[in-house]
Amino acid sequence: MSDRSRAILFVLVAVLCGSVNDMGIKMLSGDYPLHQTVFFRSSVALAVSLLFLFREGGWVLLRTDRPGLHALRAGLVMVSNLTFFAGLAVMPLAAATALFFVAPLFITLLAIPMLGEPVGRHRMAAVVVGLAGVGVMMAPGVDWGGIGRASLMLPLAAAACYSWMQVLTRKLGARSAASAMAVYIQACFLLVSVLFFAVAGDGRFAEGATHPSVVFLLRAWVWPAVGDLWVFGLIGVMSAMIGYCMSMAYKLGTASVVASYEYAALPMAILWGWLVFGEVPRTAVWIGIALIAGAGLYVFARERALDRALASARPIRRG
Repeated sequence: MSDRSRAILFVLVAVLCGSVNDMGIKMLSGDYPLHQTVFFRSSVALAVSLLFLFREGGWVLLRTDRPGLHALRAGLVMVSNLTFFAGLAVMPLAAATALFFVAPLFITLLAIPMLGEPVGRHRMAAVVVGLAGVGVMMAPGVDWGGIGRASLMLPLAAAACYSWMQVLTRKLGARSAASAMAVYIQACFLLVSVLFFAVAGDGRFAEGATHPSVVFLLRAWVWPAVGDLWVFGLIGVMSAMIGYCMSMAYKLGTASVVASYEYAALPMAILWGWLVFGEVPRTAVWIGIALIAGAGLYVFARERALDRALASARPIRRG
């Protein structure tokens, strides 16, 4: 297989794993706190990532001359994950995924002040169309079944953090082995989840809270039910696969080609939402998905035509 074909295969595997991971997190969100879910997920994912690391070369691959950059990137990825999953606890899977996919449009806007890149009328028009899709989904007349507009902002906050991480990486040019990147991220997730447990693991900060997202973030740890252990194990393996496969995809292929295949996550999210949770997107969500995905794909097509990489060499999507 050519490098381009291998890159597309890696990104499609990563997207499939990402959709299964999101489904698993949503399944667990009603009974366990997010930091406990992240702890179990990252424990499994770190073990799998270390296997990849030793396959590629061992501990030496973890050496880096830019630890601060890796720490900042990991922090942005963690905030992106926290806000996305907090939104996922109360939102339909397809809607949350669609709102997150405004990230490429945010990257286009951030590239102007942070990278000094000119953005022509074609890409700016695509940004306007994509943001119009967000507006359609968040319009006051749209019935979200009691979900507040603040909850709809959570996937957008996740997209903003993700976009900042991408542009920062592109600006500073961070480079590491795919397995090393996965180990860095999973280790940071594990550390933060342990700190969350030390501060809020007894659930005292969730007392009196009524918003499902806040409860999901701060409820007390409980020992997992036997029937849920397979879900924890599954999302751990999926998380490791996301980080490794996505890094390999962007290593082998150009960002403008590979990133467009990430939009395969949208039909997958619609499918899982329907099969597992009985969610059928509302008309406004369908319109929003079409506008956001169409605008994002147009930006990637434009970048490819101009032979300019839109994203960084090593993006990490909700690892």
